[in-house]
Amino acid sequence: MHHREDFYPTRLSSRSAPIPRREPVLHGPEAARREGPLTAEQLARFERDGFLVLEGFFDDREVRGFLEEFRGLEGDPELRDRPECILEHDSDAVRSLFAIHALSDAFAALAASPRLSDPARQILGSDVYVHQSRVNRKPAFRGRGFDWHSDFETWHAEDGMPAMRAVSASINLTPNHAQNGPLLLAPGSHRTFLPTVGATPDDYWKDSLRRQRQGVPDARDLAAVTAERGVVPALGGPGSLVLFDCNTLHASADNLSPDDRSNLFFVFNSTENATTAPFAAPRPRPAWVATRPRGAAERRAA
Repeated sequence: MHHREDFYPTRLSSRSAPIPRREPVLHGPEAARREGPLTAEQLARFERDGFLVLEGFFDDREVRGFLEEFRGLEGDPELRDRPECILEHDSDAVRSLFAIHALSDAFAALAASPRLSDPARQILGSDVYVHQSRVNRKPAFRGRGFDWHSDFETWHAEDGMPAMRAVSASINLTPNHAQNGPLLLAPGSHRTFLPTVGATPDDYWKDSLRRQRQGVPDARDLAAVTAERGVVPALGGPGSLVLFDCNTLHASADNLSPDDRSNLFFVFNSTENATTAPFAAPRPRPAWVATRPRGAAERRAA
């Protein structure tokens, strides 16, 4: 029988001490990183903060094309009945649309484009694949927020991601301003793993994609992590790109403003960090939530 060592145990029966990060933030040799699209100063900011905001990464014409593609998907009545379409827990408003790179040729091309994926390769020091993609939508006045969490905690517990070697790329389709529930990030939090309390229920994704309850850190741990550098809103106009480390703590509030907030979201995982069996869940989540390389569900590390 094979055994996997779990360096980041979580979903525990009682509160446990934070765990220092084992992996580097920037992977691979420095010489190779110098050949990528991000500058040395941008890489240093990402390494320090755990995120990087790039204003105007995509132009207005490109953003209009992304919005038209999403609206076409959102308006498809058959797609709305598919499991990839997640509605708010208290309304019929679309909260997220998952696997957009599988549902749309345009979004598949965007995910595969070096323009978007090369920064991920530069940070991760390897080739990459799309672990997850989606549109997160917060309609005016009724879009609900996302509680504080580390994506890596979820991907480790429920998808079997072994190590912190993944990066998220979030593209603003609309303005993200202080009143419409922008992404909130905790600078420096990527260097500490916060174990959470509570076992993962069977098929928990059916609830968590609407409203997350398990996998949320203890408020005392959140207070300690944010005590020195606080919380930063990722504000920006349409076309801005936010890159953030898989373990950076983030959240967002409800959208109570008259302005919609929609973001494209692509997760790039290193091909050297492919998922295995979940570390703290009864079974893997569906492939449209988390892409699993062939054979990953059965694989065990010796």
